[in-house]
Amino acid sequence: MPQAIGFDIYGTLVDPLEMNEHLRPLAADKADRLSELWRQKQIEYTFRKALMRRYENFGICTRQALEFAAASLGVELSEEDKNSLLEEYQNLRPFPDVLPGLERLRAQDHTLVTFSNGVEAAARVLLERAGILPHLSGVISVDDVESFKPDPVVYAYLARRLDRPAEEVWLVSSNPFDVIGAKSAGLKAAWVKRRPDAVFDPWGIEPDVTVNNLEELAERIS
Repeated sequence: MPQAIGFDIYGTLVDPLEMNEHLRPLAADKADRLSELWRQKQIEYTFRKALMRRYENFGICTRQALEFAAASLGVELSEEDKNSLLEEYQNLRPFPDVLPGLERLRAQDHTLVTFSNGVEAAARVLLERAGILPHLSGVISVDDVESFKPDPVVYAYLARRLDRPAEEVWLVSSNPFDVIGAKSAGLKAAWVKRRPDAVFDPWGIEPDVTVNNLEELAERIS
């Protein structure tokens, strides 16, 4: 039976850690650690701002996280450097399984949308450049409700936008906090285990499906 499926973007469809290659000319041997810390603080800032009800959009969180990570590692970035890096963030490439996986899922008549912390306009640019946008029926952003994952409000918004009861909506993510958030809000959820050493949080809330890639998801969710 065709399903309504919302895909996380960052870490699930594209890899933010590939920014290390753009950081290397600026940070040399600190590039890998800077890329990891940038991503870590980006997620942390969304959590904190949502909890405090002091919403600022994902682009602002991403810039602030970059500034923190660079300062923490003693890497000097000019405003031009930061702007250039943030522009490259719009050019993240899809994981190799993403386009064939989405094509298979679409052929099965599922409704496919992205559901991201990212602002819709920025997400659309990234998805178009990555070749993902033509496979989608929509691009949905938490920015519309001014909160971030895993606030239950955002998952309710996803179900509302898809015009389905929560229990008939799937969330697909590589981020355990996102999967647990979706399950806690009554959605079905698939965890994409992007790294062999990835560990799922032992909270007693498990994904409905665990897969290594989207091609496997197409087999499991049909």
